[in-house]
Amino acid sequence: MDVAYFLRSRIAFIRQFYDAASVPFAESKRKIEAGEPPFVPPNSEDEEPPFLDEWTDADDSLCILGYACVSMLATAFHLLLKEWETQLGVPVDDSLRPLFKKEGWLKGYAAHFNRVAGIHFGEAPAELSLLEEIVLARNRIQHPESITRQRTVYSSSDMSKLRRAFFVDERDLALIDEFEQSGPSWLFPPTLKVTSEKLTGAITEVETFAAWFDEQVTAHWAGRYRG
Repeated sequence: MDVAYFLRSRIAFIRQFYDAASVPFAESKRKIEAGEPPFVPPNSEDEEPPFLDEWTDADDSLCILGYACVSMLATAFHLLLKEWETQLGVPVDDSLRPLFKKEGWLKGYAAHFNRVAGIHFGEAPAELSLLEEIVLARNRIQHPESITRQRTVYSSSDMSKLRRAFFVDERDLALIDEFEQSGPSWLFPPTLKVTSEKLTGAITEVETFAAWFDEQVTAHWAGRYRG
């Protein structure tokens, strides 16, 4: 089975899904900001920007769409490693189960493939911290803690694991920088925000890792057959 092909197919779907689904929301925001029909500002002395609720709904919709795509990306990445486990014919050893449970499947599979194929994830040209955050973001998205907000926020526990959160709302980042003196100070729970640019960056890292990993497995197989 061409595992890399199926990952590329999933990623291609994620890209086209985001591009197509984001159009109406992005267009609504643009029309509101430009004052175009049907969002022509009324003659009013109200200090609140016109169509603020509509703009907020469109912006939230774009963010939730990004959440869905990051979740699909994390799932595709997980399936990639699970399928390679199957293809190599060496199941994860029970001794690694505690690591999977405590540290998550990414670090668990890093230990597994290092053990069975001598593949070191730390040698990948991709940014492992971002790959870990993709997984963390998916977990936060799928398990929100509050019914009062549409968007998801990082927890203090999450932030203690991250050197610099990737999927952080720019407004929250400004507040963090303002209050940060001698180290991270998470007085404000940062909002997890997935923009088009952030999604593209995350996809690129998964693609980079997957291409490298495919080469490593191929080399391992070749060496196994020669042996």
